[in-house]
Amino acid sequence: MNMNHRYPYRWTLADAVFTKDKGRVFSCFACGGGSTMGYKLAGYDVIGDNEIDERMNRVYVANHSPRYNYLCDIRELVAKAESGELPEDLYHLDVLDGSPPCSSFSTAGTRDDDWGKEKHFREGQVAQVLDTLFFDFIALAKVLRPKVVVAENVKGLMMGAAWPYMRRIYAELEEAGYIPQHWLLNGADMGIPQSRERVFFCCLRKDLAGPFLQRRSLFDELPAIDMEFNEPPIPCSEFLDYKGREIAGGKLRLLWDNRKEGDWSQAQANERLDGKRSNFGQAYIYPDKPSPTLTAKEGNLILFEKPVYASSGEVCCISSFPSDYNFLGERPWYICGMSVPPVMMAQVSTRVYDCWLSKI
Repeated sequence: MNMNHRYPYRWTLADAVFTKDKGRVFSCFACGGGSTMGYKLAGYDVIGDNEIDERMNRVYVANHSPRYNYLCDIRELVAKAESGELPEDLYHLDVLDGSPPCSSFSTAGTRDDDWGKEKHFREGQVAQVLDTLFFDFIALAKVLRPKVVVAENVKGLMMGAAWPYMRRIYAELEEAGYIPQHWLLNGADMGIPQSRERVFFCCLRKDLAGPFLQRRSLFDELPAIDMEFNEPPIPCSEFLDYKGREIAGGKLRLLWDNRKEGDWSQAQANERLDGKRSNFGQAYIYPDKPSPTLTAKEGNLILFEKPVYASSGEVCCISSFPSDYNFLGERPWYICGMSVPPVMMAQVSTRVYDCWLSKI
């Protein structure tokens, strides 16, 4: 392990030591378990999860054996919580964690056109309005009343017409009894070899905030927490294995053959050849830099030095997933691209413990 990094981005579940002494966590929208692994690395006891996707839930259970597992729409979980049907442990959590599906706020795709519309996930689950899932998550927090609420979402939530959603998130968290704060963080500053910008909300329950309040102005009182991360960047040369699937021919190979040093994606070659800026979805990995953002779409990362896609081993390193993670035959690109990188959540949850939970 590089001594300049608090957590290793290359690791195995078999060798990890999870102390489980920092508090109890329940994870919503758990996907394959990226955030769960982060909490475990930081020393938390993740006692359960909620996930709507049967395939992702199967992967989660295989790797984490949760004490409490809820394969259902989060709205069903809220109803169970309100009726008192959930185990007593869930009403005494240290952290309620969640990464509500965020495609409606992503800077890629249809964005604003999708707001307010019901959408089916690609696996065919029940239709949901994705941009209201954050508020269903807050509704769960209001009932369970954990000490801290942590939520992660895409950078697009802070941009343009999405700002009213941010204001509503703040308003509903405050109404639920929490002091909300948010930070835009980049995984490349936190010990993973990936430039991945995400918004993290960390919210302390109001009745626990008294000892931490610092008056910053006459109108602004917030609990003190440090979210500055300045770990040195990790170049991809540390782990590239060049074993990915070859780009053997066709338009993508033509674009790769016409790449130039400094191109960040296939789009630049496409513009030079056709005068059109398309193919943004295939970004280049340079050996001397952290990787571009990994998405859930296989093939979004191409090696600049060799006409191959990122391999499964490279994807695990880029995402800080353990190399022995059991994907149960599912595509690592999808699970890793949809998940919070474990080391990012380990860093955030460590600060939450150091600055708040350890002092309550």
